[in-house]
Amino acid sequence: MNKEKPKDIKVEKIIDLAAQLFRKFGYKKTTIDDIAMAAHKGKSSLYYYFKNKEEIFKAVVDKEAGILVGELKAIIDRKDISPQEKLKQYVLHRMQRIQELSNYYDALKSEYLSHYEFIEQIRTKNDETELNFIIQILEEGNKKGAFDIKDTYTTAYAVAMAMKGLEIPMFIKNEIEPTEEKIDYLLNILFKGIEKNNC
Repeated sequence: MNKEKPKDIKVEKIIDLAAQLFRKFGYKKTTIDDIAMAAHKGKSSLYYYFKNKEEIFKAVVDKEAGILVGELKAIIDRKDISPQEKLKQYVLHRMQRIQELSNYYDALKSEYLSHYEFIEQIRTKNDETELNFIIQILEEGNKKGAFDIKDTYTTAYAVAMAMKGLEIPMFIKNEIEPTEEKIDYLLNILFKGIEKNNC
């Protein structure tokens, strides 16, 4: 049985408390002093574990990204649902969960944070992971005869772009809730198109 070392526990606590502050006040307004106060530590104690606020935020975002990736991988690995249902559950869970993991979402979307090198690395890694996950589902669907996709990469890219396109009205403008019905409608357009079938 693996037990966390005292230092690891302290670091996790700092990360969790910082995540709450970043979520509430945003990266720009949250200070090292705020995090130290929430953790009941002196600022110098925080610098023992982290070099600066940027490094704390990176740890927060990495943790949230890990949570989401783990949950999405669990959906991909399911053997009890069809590829169609798997894709629907993937998109639905991702759209609903990313809103809750607001620090991760801010890292992906905030223009203010875009000049940080580690943010660009996170965004690149996120795009690659997302594309690979969707490709896995589409390839499984092809093998099982559920899909007939000639170019899984381009199709996966289209799905990923469609999800990103929905994020603005869903999360920034709060105009659309990421419900199962709306995800079904989106996927139906992606895979069946909008052209009338006269056959």
